[in-house]
Amino acid sequence: MIKTIGVLTSGGDAPGMNAAVRAVTRAGIAQGMEVKVIYRGYKGLIDGEVKTFTTQDVSGIIPRGGTLIKSARCTEFHTPEGRKQAYETLQREHIDALIVIGGDGTFTGGSLFAQEYDLPVIGIPGTIDNDLWGTDATIGYDTALNTITESIDKLRDTATSHERVFLVEVMGRDAGFLTLNAAIAGGCEAAIIPERAPILEQIEEAIGSGRRKSKNSSIVLVQEHAVEGGAATVAQMIEKVHPEYSTRVTVLGHLQRGGSPSAYDRILASRMGVAAVQALVDGQRNVMVGIQNDDIVLVPLSKAIHQKKDIKEDSWEAMNVLSI
Repeated sequence: MIKTIGVLTSGGDAPGMNAAVRAVTRAGIAQGMEVKVIYRGYKGLIDGEVKTFTTQDVSGIIPRGGTLIKSARCTEFHTPEGRKQAYETLQREHIDALIVIGGDGTFTGGSLFAQEYDLPVIGIPGTIDNDLWGTDATIGYDTALNTITESIDKLRDTATSHERVFLVEVMGRDAGFLTLNAAIAGGCEAAIIPERAPILEQIEEAIGSGRRKSKNSSIVLVQEHAVEGGAATVAQMIEKVHPEYSTRVTVLGHLQRGGSPSAYDRILASRMGVAAVQALVDGQRNVMVGIQNDDIVLVPLSKAIHQKKDIKEDSWEAMNVLSI
């Protein structure tokens, strides 16, 4: 029987993580469990940075961006010795199960940890990249998408005043979900993403769409890892092939990860947090809480980590049609 739950956030922060921590805390207490937070992710687990949370500790945190319990990268957790230290912390704190909030790296570490020490681990997907298989959305994705769209709207005011190609570099790790959907929402001419190679053809299509409309400016979104060097490299490619165009590069950077979570992310995080606690009560282990067709689902961590989530073909086609 699980009496004490540990919860941590790991990897890149995402808007809505605090809402998830709040939900886990309150749902755990409602189930008669003690809830202990681990500060600074797996690093804090190794170092023993643990605190018991009450309902009052999570009061008022739902609108806050980032993560109240901090996050950190931890190379020590990649080693058997580091994971042994982490497990010793769990034993010392009498933590029976772990809920980890993060992305692919967080789940990879959690899955390995669970196998080595026969520990129940539940994953909650918190990443703006929305790149985890088995869930339609991840916590933070909607907020980041809105932030990018707002930035594009502001940039367009300048773009319409100048005869230039504006290249906006967007985050996403190895996936183009943010880039593609922000391009649709922002009415951009193109999205250059790693899932649709070759890059040169994407660039030519982006420039061509603007010429067909006789536009004197274009906004093109570039996924940060679609090409080495990101948007700056794409700008060089464009000016080499089309010297008649002047380019400008905007890198949104960590701006995309900040801000108060949207209503959707708050609701998603709350539902997932409650579902994660319920999964432990039901005897589930080593699964990710996901959402599919607005229904909460449980997906094996191994599948969430190793299976690739595909770009929706209709979204790609819609962007191309609307850029004509």
